Amino acid sequence: MNDLTILLVDDEEGIRKVLGLSLADAGYTVHTAESGEQALALLDLAHPDIVLTDIKMPGMDGIELLERIKEKAPDTEVIMITGHGDIDLAIKSIQYEATDFVTKPINDAVLDIALNRALERLRMRRQLKAYTENLEHLVEEKSRALVAAERMAAIGQTVAGLSHAIKNIAGGLDGCIFVLEKGMELDHRQYLEQGWAMLKANVEKIRNLSMDMLRYAKDAVPDLRPCDPSVPAREVLELFAARAADEGVALQAEVPADLPPMPLDPEGIHRCLMNLLTNALDACAESPDGEKCVRLSLCSLPGGGVQYQVTDTGPGLDPGSQKHLFQSFFSTKGDKGTGIGLMSTKKIVEAHGGTIRLDNKPGQGAVATLTLPDRGKAPGPQGRRA
Repeated sequence: MNDLTILLVDDEEGIRKVLGLSLADAGYTVHTAESGEQALALLDLAHPDIVLTDIKMPGMDGIELLERIKEKAPDTEVIMITGHGDIDLAIKSIQYEATDFVTKPINDAVLDIALNRALERLRMRRQLKAYTENLEHLVEEKSRALVAAERMAAIGQTVAGLSHAIKNIAGGLDGCIFVLEKGMELDHRQYLEQGWAMLKANVEKIRNLSMDMLRYAKDAVPDLRPCDPSVPAREVLELFAARAADEGVALQAEVPADLPPMPLDPEGIHRCLMNLLTNALDACAESPDGEKCVRLSLCSLPGGGVQYQVTDTGPGLDPGSQKHLFQSFFSTKGDKGTGIGLMSTKKIVEAHGGTIRLDNKPGQGAVATLTLPDRGKAPGPQGRRA
Protein backbone atom coordinates (compact mmCIF):
# COMPACT_ATOMS: atom_id res chain seq x y z
CA MET A 1 0.00 0.00 0.00
CA ASN A 2 2.81 2.45 -0.88
CA ASP A 3 2.42 5.79 -2.70
CA LEU A 4 -1.12 6.40 -1.53
CA THR A 5 -2.71 9.70 -2.51
CA ILE A 6 -4.96 11.84 -0.31
CA LEU A 7 -7.13 14.72 -1.49
CA LEU A 8 -7.67 17.18 1.38
CA VAL A 9 -10.72 19.43 0.97
CA ASP A 10 -11.35 22.40 3.31
CA ASP A 11 -12.28 26.03 2.76
CA GLU A 12 -9.89 27.15 5.56
CA GLU A 13 -6.38 27.69 4.21
CA GLY A 14 -4.78 27.18 7.63
CA ILE A 15 -6.26 23.69 8.02
CA ARG A 16 -5.21 22.74 4.49
CA LYS A 17 -1.65 23.89 5.14
CA VAL A 18 -1.13 22.35 8.60
CA LEU A 19 -2.99 19.08 7.99
CA GLY A 20 -1.48 18.74 4.51
CA LEU A 21 2.07 18.98 5.93
CA SER A 22 1.21 16.43 8.61
CA LEU A 23 -0.14 13.95 6.05
CA ALA A 24 2.86 14.49 3.77
CA ASP A 25 5.21 13.78 6.71
CA ALA A 26 3.29 10.52 7.24
CA GLY A 27 4.25 9.43 3.71
CA TYR A 28 1.13 10.33 1.70
CA THR A 29 1.05 12.24 -1.57
CA VAL A 30 -1.26 15.15 -0.74
CA HIS A 31 -3.43 17.30 -3.02
CA THR A 32 -5.59 20.09 -1.60
CA ALA A 33 -8.79 21.80 -2.70
CA GLU A 34 -10.63 24.74 -1.16
CA SER A 35 -14.11 23.77 -2.42
CA GLY A 36 -16.20 20.80 -3.49
CA GLU A 37 -16.16 21.95 -7.10
CA GLN A 38 -12.36 22.12 -7.14
CA ALA A 39 -12.17 18.72 -5.47
CA LEU A 40 -14.27 17.11 -8.21
CA ALA A 41 -11.97 18.57 -10.87
CA LEU A 42 -8.91 17.19 -9.04
CA LEU A 43 -10.62 13.79 -8.64
CA ASP A 44 -10.24 13.11 -12.37
CA LEU A 45 -6.61 14.32 -12.43
CA ALA A 46 -5.14 12.98 -9.18
CA HIS A 47 -7.24 9.80 -8.75
CA PRO A 48 -6.85 9.88 -4.94
CA ASP A 49 -7.18 6.72 -2.87
CA ILE A 50 -8.62 8.68 0.07
CA VAL A 51 -10.54 11.97 0.25
CA LEU A 52 -10.49 13.86 3.54
CA THR A 53 -13.17 16.58 3.40
CA ASP A 54 -14.84 19.10 5.65
CA ILE A 55 -18.61 18.70 5.92
CA LYS A 56 -19.59 22.39 6.09
CA MET A 57 -18.20 24.44 3.20
CA PRO A 58 -19.59 27.32 1.10
CA GLY A 59 -21.26 26.19 -2.11
CA MET A 60 -21.07 22.41 -2.41
CA ASP A 61 -20.96 20.96 1.11
CA GLY A 62 -19.18 17.77 2.16
CA ILE A 63 -22.29 15.56 1.97
CA GLU A 64 -22.96 16.52 -1.66
CA LEU A 65 -19.25 16.08 -2.47
CA LEU A 66 -19.35 12.60 -0.89
CA GLU A 67 -22.33 11.61 -3.06
CA ARG A 68 -20.64 12.92 -6.23
CA ILE A 69 -17.39 11.09 -5.41
CA LYS A 70 -19.21 7.78 -4.86
CA GLU A 71 -20.97 8.23 -8.22
CA LYS A 72 -17.70 8.90 -10.12
CA ALA A 73 -15.22 6.76 -8.16
CA PRO A 74 -17.07 4.35 -5.81
CA ASP A 75 -13.84 2.65 -4.65
CA THR A 76 -12.46 5.91 -3.23
CA GLU A 77 -12.50 6.01 0.57
CA VAL A 78 -13.92 9.25 2.05
CA ILE A 79 -13.31 10.50 5.60
CA MET A 80 -15.42 13.43 6.82
CA ILE A 81 -14.19 16.33 9.01
CA THR A 82 -16.89 17.81 11.23
CA GLY A 83 -17.41 20.20 14.12
CA HIS A 84 -18.75 19.06 17.47
CA GLY A 85 -22.19 20.41 16.61
CA ASP A 86 -22.44 18.53 13.32
CA ILE A 87 -22.63 14.95 14.59
CA ASP A 88 -25.99 14.39 12.86
CA LEU A 89 -24.40 15.33 9.53
CA ALA A 90 -21.46 13.06 10.27
CA ILE A 91 -23.79 10.12 10.92
CA LYS A 92 -25.67 10.96 7.73
CA SER A 93 -22.37 10.82 5.82
CA ILE A 94 -21.80 7.25 7.05
CA GLN A 95 -25.18 6.35 5.56
CA TYR A 96 -23.86 7.71 2.24
CA GLU A 97 -20.89 5.28 2.44
CA ALA A 98 -18.28 7.51 4.08
CA THR A 99 -15.51 5.44 5.65
CA ASP A 100 -15.40 7.38 8.95
CA PHE A 101 -15.50 10.89 10.40
CA VAL A 102 -13.24 12.94 12.69
CA THR A 103 -14.14 16.04 14.70
CA LYS A 104 -12.39 19.40 14.94
CA PRO A 105 -9.94 20.12 16.45
CA ILE A 106 -8.46 17.06 14.77
CA ASN A 107 -6.76 14.65 17.15
CA ASP A 108 -3.79 12.86 15.51
CA ALA A 109 -4.63 9.51 17.13
CA VAL A 110 -8.27 9.68 16.01
CA LEU A 111 -7.22 10.63 12.48
CA ASP A 112 -4.75 7.71 12.41
CA ILE A 113 -7.57 5.31 13.34
CA ALA A 114 -9.79 6.64 10.53
CA LEU A 115 -6.93 6.49 8.01
CA ASN A 116 -6.02 2.95 9.06
CA ARG A 117 -9.61 1.88 8.58
CA ALA A 118 -9.60 3.37 5.08
CA LEU A 119 -6.25 1.68 4.34
CA GLU A 120 -7.58 -1.68 5.49
CA ARG A 121 -10.59 -1.38 3.19
CA LEU A 122 -8.34 -0.43 0.27
CA ARG A 123 -6.01 -3.34 1.05
CA MET A 124 -8.87 -5.83 1.28
CA ARG A 125 -10.37 -4.63 -2.01
CA ARG A 126 -7.04 -4.93 -3.85
CA GLN A 127 -6.24 -8.35 -2.42
CA LEU A 128 -9.70 -9.63 -3.34
CA LYS A 129 -9.38 -8.25 -6.88
CA ALA A 130 -5.97 -9.88 -7.35
CA TYR A 131 -7.21 -13.20 -5.95
CA THR A 132 -10.30 -13.38 -8.14
CA GLU A 133 -8.39 -12.27 -11.27
CA ASN A 134 -5.78 -14.99 -10.69
CA LEU A 135 -8.48 -17.58 -10.06
CA GLU A 136 -10.42 -16.61 -13.19
CA HIS A 137 -7.20 -16.72 -15.24
CA LEU A 138 -6.44 -20.21 -13.93
CA VAL A 139 -9.95 -21.47 -14.70
CA GLU A 140 -9.90 -19.97 -18.21
CA GLU A 141 -6.47 -21.47 -18.88
CA LYS A 142 -7.55 -24.93 -17.75
CA SER A 143 -10.82 -24.67 -19.68
CA ARG A 144 -9.03 -23.82 -22.93
CA ALA A 145 -6.65 -26.73 -22.49
CA LEU A 146 -9.48 -29.19 -21.81
CA VAL A 147 -11.62 -27.92 -24.71
CA ALA A 148 -8.68 -28.39 -27.08
CA ALA A 149 -8.18 -31.95 -25.80
CA GLU A 150 -11.87 -32.91 -26.07
CA ARG A 151 -11.97 -32.11 -29.80
CA MET A 152 -9.04 -34.41 -30.60
CA ALA A 153 -11.03 -37.60 -30.08
CA ALA A 154 -14.42 -38.87 -28.99
CA ILE A 155 -12.74 -40.52 -26.02
CA GLY A 156 -12.49 -37.05 -24.53
CA GLN A 157 -16.26 -36.66 -24.23
CA THR A 158 -16.47 -37.10 -20.50
CA VAL A 159 -13.44 -34.94 -19.82
CA ALA A 160 -14.98 -32.29 -22.07
CA GLY A 161 -18.13 -32.39 -19.95
CA LEU A 162 -16.05 -31.58 -16.91
CA SER A 163 -14.30 -28.72 -18.70
CA HIS A 164 -17.69 -27.26 -19.57
CA ALA A 165 -18.64 -27.44 -15.90
CA ILE A 166 -15.45 -25.54 -15.05
CA LYS A 167 -16.37 -22.90 -17.60
CA ASN A 168 -19.76 -22.48 -15.95
CA ILE A 169 -18.14 -22.21 -12.52
CA ALA A 170 -15.93 -19.44 -13.90
CA GLY A 171 -19.08 -17.62 -15.02
CA GLY A 172 -20.54 -18.12 -11.56
CA LEU A 173 -17.51 -16.37 -10.04
CA ASP A 174 -18.91 -13.11 -11.42
CA GLY A 175 -21.79 -13.51 -8.99
CA CYS A 176 -19.34 -14.00 -6.10
CA ILE A 177 -17.40 -10.87 -7.07
CA PHE A 178 -20.61 -8.84 -7.30
CA VAL A 179 -21.70 -9.77 -3.76
CA LEU A 180 -18.21 -9.23 -2.32
CA GLU A 181 -17.81 -5.80 -3.92
CA LYS A 182 -21.26 -4.81 -2.68
CA GLY A 183 -20.25 -5.85 0.82
CA MET A 184 -17.08 -3.76 0.66
CA GLU A 185 -18.86 -0.74 -0.76
CA LEU A 186 -21.49 -0.83 2.00
CA ASP A 187 -19.12 -2.13 4.69
CA HIS A 188 -21.77 -4.85 5.15
CA ARG A 189 -20.38 -7.88 6.95
CA GLN A 190 -23.28 -10.17 5.95
CA TYR A 191 -22.64 -9.49 2.24
CA LEU A 192 -18.92 -10.10 2.71
CA GLU A 193 -19.54 -13.41 4.49
CA GLN A 194 -22.09 -14.46 1.84
CA GLY A 195 -19.78 -13.59 -1.07
CA TRP A 196 -16.78 -15.28 0.54
CA ALA A 197 -18.84 -18.45 1.15
CA MET A 198 -19.94 -18.42 -2.52
CA LEU A 199 -16.33 -18.02 -3.65
CA LYS A 200 -15.09 -20.89 -1.46
CA ALA A 201 -17.94 -23.10 -2.67
CA ASN A 202 -16.94 -22.53 -6.30
CA VAL A 203 -13.29 -23.27 -5.57
CA GLU A 204 -14.42 -26.49 -3.89
CA LYS A 205 -16.41 -27.39 -7.01
CA ILE A 206 -13.27 -26.98 -9.13
CA ARG A 207 -11.34 -29.21 -6.72
CA ASN A 208 -14.07 -31.87 -6.87
CA LEU A 209 -14.09 -31.77 -10.66
CA SER A 210 -10.37 -32.48 -10.81
CA MET A 211 -10.99 -35.64 -8.77
CA ASP A 212 -13.98 -36.58 -10.94
CA MET A 213 -11.70 -36.67 -14.00
CA LEU A 214 -10.14 -39.85 -12.63
CA ARG A 215 -13.43 -41.72 -12.68
CA TYR A 216 -15.74 -39.87 -15.04
CA ALA A 217 -14.92 -42.04 -18.07
CA LYS A 218 -17.11 -44.77 -16.57
CA ASP A 219 -20.88 -44.59 -16.67
CA ALA A 220 -21.77 -42.23 -13.82
CA VAL A 221 -24.38 -43.08 -11.21
CA PRO A 222 -26.08 -40.02 -9.68
CA ASP A 223 -25.43 -39.42 -6.01
CA LEU A 224 -29.11 -39.34 -5.07
CA ARG A 225 -29.99 -38.04 -1.64
CA PRO A 226 -33.07 -36.28 -0.23
CA CYS A 227 -32.73 -32.57 -0.85
CA ASP A 228 -34.77 -29.44 -1.54
CA PRO A 229 -35.12 -29.18 -5.36
CA SER A 230 -35.20 -25.38 -5.12
CA VAL A 231 -31.64 -25.18 -3.71
CA PRO A 232 -29.69 -25.74 -6.98
CA ALA A 233 -32.08 -23.36 -8.78
CA ARG A 234 -31.55 -20.59 -6.23
CA GLU A 235 -27.78 -21.09 -6.25
CA VAL A 236 -27.61 -20.79 -10.04
CA LEU A 237 -29.84 -17.68 -10.07
CA GLU A 238 -27.56 -16.07 -7.51
CA LEU A 239 -24.44 -16.84 -9.53
CA PHE A 240 -25.89 -15.41 -12.77
CA ALA A 241 -27.39 -12.25 -11.25
CA ALA A 242 -24.31 -10.11 -11.95
CA ARG A 243 -23.87 -11.25 -15.56
CA ALA A 244 -27.56 -10.75 -16.35
CA ALA A 245 -27.48 -7.22 -14.91
CA ASP A 246 -24.32 -6.34 -16.87
CA GLU A 247 -25.88 -7.57 -20.13
CA GLY A 248 -29.23 -5.84 -19.56
CA VAL A 249 -31.15 -9.11 -19.22
CA ALA A 250 -34.09 -9.35 -16.81
CA LEU A 251 -33.41 -12.52 -14.80
CA GLN A 252 -36.76 -13.73 -13.46
CA ALA A 253 -37.51 -16.60 -11.10
CA GLU A 254 -40.51 -18.64 -10.02
CA VAL A 255 -38.93 -20.97 -7.51
CA PRO A 256 -41.20 -21.92 -4.58
CA ALA A 257 -39.50 -22.68 -1.29
CA ASP A 258 -42.14 -25.06 0.08
CA LEU A 259 -41.57 -28.10 -2.16
CA PRO A 260 -40.98 -31.39 -0.31
CA PRO A 261 -37.49 -32.95 -0.44
CA MET A 262 -36.89 -35.60 -3.10
CA PRO A 263 -33.93 -37.79 -4.10
CA LEU A 264 -31.66 -35.72 -6.35
CA ASP A 265 -27.97 -35.31 -7.13
CA PRO A 266 -27.79 -31.56 -6.30
CA GLU A 267 -24.35 -31.15 -7.92
CA GLY A 268 -25.56 -32.76 -11.13
CA ILE A 269 -28.76 -30.68 -11.29
CA HIS A 270 -26.70 -27.57 -10.51
CA ARG A 271 -24.55 -28.33 -13.60
CA CYS A 272 -27.65 -28.86 -15.77
CA LEU A 273 -29.19 -25.53 -14.76
CA MET A 274 -25.84 -23.75 -15.23
CA ASN A 275 -25.68 -25.09 -18.80
CA LEU A 276 -29.26 -24.08 -19.59
CA LEU A 277 -28.98 -20.55 -18.15
CA THR A 278 -25.65 -20.02 -19.93
CA ASN A 279 -27.30 -20.94 -23.24
CA ALA A 280 -30.31 -18.72 -22.50
CA LEU A 281 -28.15 -15.67 -21.73
CA ASP A 282 -26.03 -16.34 -24.84
CA ALA A 283 -29.25 -16.46 -26.89
CA CYS A 284 -30.40 -13.10 -25.51
CA ALA A 285 -27.05 -11.61 -26.53
CA GLU A 286 -27.95 -12.49 -30.13
CA SER A 287 -31.09 -10.32 -29.92
CA PRO A 288 -29.82 -6.74 -29.56
CA ASP A 289 -33.29 -5.23 -29.99
CA GLY A 290 -36.37 -5.61 -27.83
CA GLU A 291 -36.87 -7.06 -24.38
CA LYS A 292 -34.16 -9.36 -23.02
CA CYS A 293 -35.46 -11.79 -20.45
CA VAL A 294 -34.47 -15.17 -19.01
CA ARG A 295 -36.82 -17.01 -16.65
CA LEU A 296 -36.17 -20.03 -14.45
CA SER A 297 -39.24 -21.74 -12.98
CA LEU A 298 -39.73 -24.82 -10.83
CA CYS A 299 -42.91 -26.72 -10.01
CA SER A 300 -43.95 -30.08 -8.58
CA LEU A 301 -45.63 -32.74 -10.73
CA PRO A 302 -48.98 -34.35 -9.84
CA GLY A 303 -47.53 -37.88 -9.90
CA GLY A 304 -44.42 -36.94 -7.93
CA GLY A 305 -41.18 -35.33 -9.05
CA VAL A 306 -40.40 -31.82 -10.29
CA GLN A 307 -40.06 -29.87 -13.50
CA TYR A 308 -37.54 -27.09 -14.20
CA GLN A 309 -38.05 -24.72 -17.14
CA VAL A 310 -35.68 -22.12 -18.57
CA THR A 311 -37.15 -19.70 -21.11
CA ASP A 312 -35.47 -16.88 -23.01
CA THR A 313 -36.36 -14.12 -25.47
CA GLY A 314 -33.56 -14.96 -27.90
CA PRO A 315 -33.94 -15.77 -31.61
CA GLY A 316 -35.24 -19.29 -30.92
CA LEU A 317 -34.01 -22.64 -32.19
CA ASP A 318 -33.15 -23.32 -35.81
CA PRO A 319 -35.49 -26.18 -36.89
CA GLY A 320 -32.71 -27.65 -39.03
CA SER A 321 -30.34 -27.84 -36.05
CA GLN A 322 -32.84 -28.75 -33.35
CA LYS A 323 -32.65 -32.52 -33.92
CA HIS A 324 -28.85 -32.46 -33.55
CA LEU A 325 -28.66 -30.46 -30.30
CA PHE A 326 -27.87 -33.45 -28.08
CA GLN A 327 -25.30 -35.01 -30.38
CA SER A 328 -21.63 -35.13 -29.40
CA PHE A 329 -19.77 -31.87 -30.07
CA PHE A 330 -22.62 -30.30 -32.05
CA SER A 331 -22.93 -26.58 -31.32
CA THR A 332 -25.04 -23.77 -32.76
CA LYS A 333 -22.46 -21.21 -31.52
CA GLY A 334 -19.74 -21.99 -34.05
CA ASP A 335 -16.22 -21.62 -32.67
CA LYS A 336 -17.61 -20.09 -29.47
CA GLY A 337 -19.28 -23.34 -28.40
CA THR A 338 -17.90 -26.72 -27.39
CA GLY A 339 -20.99 -28.76 -28.26
CA ILE A 340 -20.94 -30.68 -25.00
CA GLY A 341 -23.11 -28.60 -22.63
CA LEU A 342 -26.45 -30.06 -23.71
CA MET A 343 -24.91 -33.50 -24.24
CA SER A 344 -23.68 -33.47 -20.64
CA THR A 345 -27.02 -32.13 -19.37
CA LYS A 346 -28.94 -34.89 -21.16
CA LYS A 347 -26.63 -37.52 -19.66
CA ILE A 348 -27.20 -36.24 -16.12
CA VAL A 349 -30.99 -35.96 -16.58
CA GLU A 350 -31.29 -39.48 -17.99
CA ALA A 351 -29.19 -40.82 -15.12
CA HIS A 352 -31.95 -39.44 -12.87
CA GLY A 353 -34.56 -41.27 -14.97
CA GLY A 354 -35.78 -37.95 -16.33
CA THR A 355 -36.21 -36.22 -19.70
CA ILE A 356 -35.15 -32.95 -21.31
CA ARG A 357 -36.89 -31.10 -24.15
CA LEU A 358 -35.94 -28.01 -26.13
CA ASP A 359 -38.69 -26.19 -28.02
CA ASN A 360 -39.43 -22.85 -29.60
CA LYS A 361 -42.05 -20.89 -27.71
CA PRO A 362 -44.81 -18.89 -29.43
CA GLY A 363 -43.57 -15.54 -30.71
CA GLN A 364 -39.84 -15.84 -30.13
CA GLY A 365 -37.28 -17.44 -27.90
CA ALA A 366 -36.85 -20.97 -26.66
CA VAL A 367 -37.86 -23.07 -23.67
CA ALA A 368 -35.89 -25.91 -22.10
CA THR A 369 -37.95 -28.32 -19.98
CA LEU A 370 -36.21 -30.66 -17.56
CA THR A 371 -38.52 -33.25 -15.95
CA LEU A 372 -37.33 -35.42 -13.05
CA PRO A 373 -39.41 -38.19 -11.45
CA ASP A 374 -39.36 -38.95 -7.74
CA ARG A 375 -37.36 -42.18 -7.61
CA GLY A 376 -38.14 -42.91 -3.98
CA LYS A 377 -35.33 -43.73 -1.58
CA ALA A 378 -31.83 -42.66 -2.49
CA PRO A 379 -29.31 -45.45 -3.14
CA GLY A 380 -26.64 -46.35 -0.63
CA PRO A 381 -23.02 -45.19 -0.46
CA GLN A 382 -22.21 -46.85 -3.80
CA GLY A 383 -23.88 -43.98 -5.69
CA ARG A 384 -21.54 -41.46 -7.31
CA ARG A 385 -21.92 -37.99 -8.75
CA ALA A 386 -23.30 -37.60 -12.24
